[in-house]
Amino acid sequence: MEITLYQIDAFASKLFEGNPAAVCPLDEWLPDATLQSIAAENNLSETAFFVPKGDGFHIRWLTPLSEVDLCGHATLATAYVLFNILGYNEDRIQFDSRSGMLVVFRDGDRLVMDFPAQPPVPCDIPEEIVEAFNLSPVECLKSEDLLVVFEHEKDIESASPDFEMLKKLDSRGVIITAPSSRYDFVARFFAPRYGIPEDPVTGSAYTQLAPYWASRTGLTKFSAKQLSARGGELRCELLGDRVFIAGKAVKFLEGKIEIDC
Repeated sequence: MEITLYQIDAFASKLFEGNPAAVCPLDEWLPDATLQSIAAENNLSETAFFVPKGDGFHIRWLTPLSEVDLCGHATLATAYVLFNILGYNEDRIQFDSRSGMLVVFRDGDRLVMDFPAQPPVPCDIPEEIVEAFNLSPVECLKSEDLLVVFEHEKDIESASPDFEMLKKLDSRGVIITAPSSRYDFVARFFAPRYGIPEDPVTGSAYTQLAPYWASRTGLTKFSAKQLSARGGELRCELLGDRVFIAGKAVKFLEGKIEIDC
């Protein structure tokens, strides 16, 4: 059995920046164990699989270790494949997912994802956070991830956390963020429990970051930078209980997976 695989740099305007994701179109679902094996073999932070469903598609996302409920950059990559490679002619794509219905639409040379907002709520600062970063944050909040706020942009740039300490936390991952002189805010994302020490650009994190920064600043539109080694720029907008997350993408490779099924 042959499966087409695309590797797309999401939240990137040129190759070798943003966050690479694998995208595999399927006619029907393969066994979960097979999907997980493909994702592990790809060894990227996410592999997206999708099948046709009604007027849209059903999408799933797997890290090298497990399936997740929501992934932004792999959704952006999947929409790029549909719009720019597979000839999808509509202006909007609907994806059914474990996080409900998601929509991606064109806006000039960018793709915009319409995702559910995940407003974080304040929580105590875990001792593991202070030990992992060797620095006390300004505040800590929680939704799907821990959202850890530091005072200065340089705190985000220079962070070198203890990943073993972060693995002890009961959350999908850890977002760190601070105000920025160049952008509205900057962020980084770590998910060592899911086999992702640091994710280059994490679209789903902005479903938590946008509500937080809106509550702090009174703004609803933001330009943001994820300060990973590869880096990535995003625009996001809070609209009620939804967050619009916009970015570009480019194709890195196209190939075939050959498996016995």
